[in-house]
Amino acid sequence: MFLEKFLLRALHGAHLVARPLTLGVRGAAFDEAGRIFLVRHTYVSGWHMPGGGVDPGEAAADALKREFLEEGNLELVDPPQLVAVYFNRNASNRDHVLFYRCGTCRQTTPMRPNAEIAETGFFRLDELPDGATDATRRRLADLRGERPIDLHW
Repeated sequence: MFLEKFLLRALHGAHLVARPLTLGVRGAAFDEAGRIFLVRHTYVSGWHMPGGGVDPGEAAADALKREFLEEGNLELVDPPQLVAVYFNRNASNRDHVLFYRCGTCRQTTPMRPNAEIAETGFFRLDELPDGATDATRRRLADLRGERPIDLHW
């Protein structure tokens, strides 16, 4: 049994070196009025749904909760539901994003700008801010069932 565990870990370690993958999470969270929460970062253009990378040893749902707190002082009211796993070829040829429908969330305090976050807000779906990214708009269309889900971010 010990040898099996050792070999399995060694093979897994070799695989990580040979074929490392990155994994991120993003979520569509809404307030009680049905408005979506979006974030404008300091280091990339456009308005995005909150999210970020999954840390080693961290469950994806926990990463989502952490990112919501870090990027918007948001707490989820409803449990997140996985919508799809997307291949994000814009980031690298090894990046995947887990996209969640998060239902209702509550903001504990307004988010103040910082080194990472330039601006945040809740927006009506028919009044998205100028600069809402194409990916943000496509994910919202996916949620509404307006088109078949394209598994490329």
